[in-house]
Amino acid sequence: MDYTKMILELERNFKTFHMLFEDYSNLDEFIRWKQNQDKWSLLEILCHLIDEEREDFRTRVQFALEGAAGQPPQIDPQAWVTSRDYIYQNYSDKFQEFAQERSQSLTWLKNLPEMDWNSYFVHPKFGNFTAKYLLSNWVAHDLLHIKQIIRLRYDYLLFMHGENLNYAGEWK
Repeated sequence: MDYTKMILELERNFKTFHMLFEDYSNLDEFIRWKQNQDKWSLLEILCHLIDEEREDFRTRVQFALEGAAGQPPQIDPQAWVTSRDYIYQNYSDKFQEFAQERSQSLTWLKNLPEMDWNSYFVHPKFGNFTAKYLLSNWVAHDLLHIKQIIRLRYDYLLFMHGENLNYAGEWK
């Protein structure tokens, strides 16, 4: 695995997120809109990405690389949506916070000395979590949320205009 390529993918994803999140701060209805209560709004996705950046992926990759004993701090991303009141946060502030957190992650990753990416910690339920496994899943997590945001924009377009969108092509 080429770790520099994975880090480059995180950087590319950051550019994609920047385009997907920018210029919505004045569209309060859209940033808080949900297709239903089981789905997340754009603001909730943004808040989730901040917390995952800071408290999940960066923390766990660092924990694995350092070969620290024990377990990294517990996380509960699903519960954070309500316990941290994502839907009531300020979109512009959160957009800036995500940019700062991802920039910090990229700077940290790019400045790491030669590391053993097979270093790991033992997850009590899933076994060994290597740094390379976590880095790969960090990139995959980004891609899943990029897909989620694009789907949210599509669903909102359908909701707002009510037009049949079949001519555009079939969404699968």
